[in-house]
Amino acid sequence: MAKVKKNKMKTHKASAKVFRKRKSGSIKITRQGVLHNTGKNSSKRARQKRNGSTLHKSDYKRIKDLI
Repeated sequence: MAKVKKNKMKTHKASAKVFRKRKSGSIKITRQGVLHNTGKNSSKRARQKRNGSTLHKSDYKRIKDLI
């Protein structure tokens, strides 16, 4: 009798480029407007954007399966 493989859920590539899973289990979000045309921003604003932020708990349930 042949084994039946269970279908795996594929990674959502657009989400994988935006979200990163930390070792603690929380999800880090990269912020928009960091990659180019940053000369117009103040240095304070640019630093804040580079750090990113943490995903809110209410969104965690939706996003965790995508990455």
